[in-house]
Amino acid sequence: MPTMGRLIGAVLFTPLGFYLATLATPLFPDGTDPPYLTYIAAGAGMFAGWVVAGSRAPAGYSGAIGYGLTAGAALAFWALFLSSFTEMILRSLDKRYQGPMEAVVSVFQLSMDYALVMGTSVIITTWLAGSVIGGMIVEWFAKRFP
Repeated sequence: MPTMGRLIGAVLFTPLGFYLATLATPLFPDGTDPPYLTYIAAGAGMFAGWVVAGSRAPAGYSGAIGYGLTAGAALAFWALFLSSFTEMILRSLDKRYQGPMEAVVSVFQLSMDYALVMGTSVIITTWLAGSVIGGMIVEWFAKRFP
C-alpha cells in the first residue's frame, strides 16, 4: 500500500543510485563501463527506497539508520547484479560464451569486477552517508504523514 514513507524512500534513493553510478562511471577503463549503469542504479535505488526503506518506516530514528543502511545495501546489490546481467546478455548476443553455465558464472565474475572498481573511499562514504541520511528523512516523513 502506498505511504508517504514509501514515496519519500523512492524519491530519495533514486537520485542516490544515479549519483553513485555517475561517480563510478569515470573509474572504469575506456569502453569497459557497464552499459546503462546510471539507469539501472537509479531503478535499483527506487526499488530499495520503496520496498526496503519505505516499508519499514516509521521505526524510530535508530531503526531509520538500520533500514537506511539496508536499503543502501539492497541498492548496491541490485545495481551490481543487474548491470552484470545486462553485460552478460550483451556478451551472449555477441556469442562470447561456450555455453549457458559459462554465462551464468560470468554474471558473478562481472559483479565482483565492478565492485572492485567501484570500491573507492569516495563512493563508499557517499553510499553510507546517503543511506543513513535517506533513512532519517524517510523516518521524519513517515512519522509526520502516516
